[in-house]
Amino acid sequence: MHSMESEYLGELRSTNQHLKSGQKVITDAPTDNNGKGEAFSPTDLVCSALSACMMTIMGIVARRENVDLTGMTSKITKEMSANPRKIAKITVEFEKNGLEASDKQKEMLKNAALTCPVALSLDPAIEQKVSFSF
Repeated sequence: MHSMESEYLGELRSTNQHLKSGQKVITDAPTDNNGKGEAFSPTDLVCSALSACMMTIMGIVARRENVDLTGMTSKITKEMSANPRKIAKITVEFEKNGLEASDKQKEMLKNAALTCPVALSLDPAIEQKVSFSF
């Protein structure tokens, strides 16, 4: 049984629903590709998904290690290539000032992020540049 549904709304926009929760996300084509840029583009969601997955997996490790990641942020930059138009590079910069964790725990968190399911699922041709400021 499927777990998500999408509907094309016209004008290069779609709505995407997670059926279990009922949550919806609208996507819009970016302005540099004939769209209005009024919502996440599908490629924006891919980049955001990478960051969110990394945070989630780090959160699992942090919970196990009794490390508080609350308030950790990330800055995400997407770079596109042409011919064919696709994601060429995703830069994710994590920051958590004053993280109370040992060096070993910090390394565990970094490794968890770099081996999250989204990171491992992306085409190896997409450069993933990830930095951590703990």
